[in-house]
Amino acid sequence: MQLYLLPGSTYAGDIDSLVLLITGIVGFWYVVTNLMFFYLLWRYRAVEGQKALYVTGHEPDLHRWIAWPHYLIIACDVVLIVGAVRVWYHIKQNLPEAGETVRVVGQQWAWSFQHPGKDGLLDTPDDIKTVDEMHVQVGQVVHAKLESRDVLHSFSVPVFRLKQDVIPGRVITAWFEATVPGVYDIQCAEMCGIGHGIMAARIHVETPEEHQAWIAQASPQI
Repeated sequence: MQLYLLPGSTYAGDIDSLVLLITGIVGFWYVVTNLMFFYLLWRYRAVEGQKALYVTGHEPDLHRWIAWPHYLIIACDVVLIVGAVRVWYHIKQNLPEAGETVRVVGQQWAWSFQHPGKDGLLDTPDDIKTVDEMHVQVGQVVHAKLESRDVLHSFSVPVFRLKQDVIPGRVITAWFEATVPGVYDIQCAEMCGIGHGIMAARIHVETPEEHQAWIAQASPQI
């Protein structure tokens, strides 16, 4: 079984930390809210011979029980927004220079990959073309040029915490830098038709020596 919890890219830890922060803050307020809710149900339950108190929520001594939690939740929201924007900018806006560029094409229902050959350049005669099998080098920034031949797909590598929609008529650049050698799942995370569930591929994260050996073995003879 593949260990999806493994942070397999340089930014996977940032995404995990953000998710844990959201879970912690939301979980805290969930517990506090439910404890208060059930306490009030018990504390102010109906008592025979005692009239119920009509409360509008504007009474000064009661209003603070609404206002102060509201202010605290807004402060928590600001923390979450700052954290989310920081991670979004790092992953989606701040594109690092590529060590290698791979063309990734989604179609019903397979992934096709075009790797640079020995010359390190894409769209030259020695390019390596594969289906459902991507090869990259560990510790190297990879730009994935995402295209679709038919419908909307979504390129997802769970171990990298990478998910990027692939839109017909557009070329979208996603990037990652793998940190742990191994073979990991590539999925389509967008319902793309009757064969969506079988649209799986593998990404091989290799050491520099392994990657160069694969390039030498897989390059076309020209």
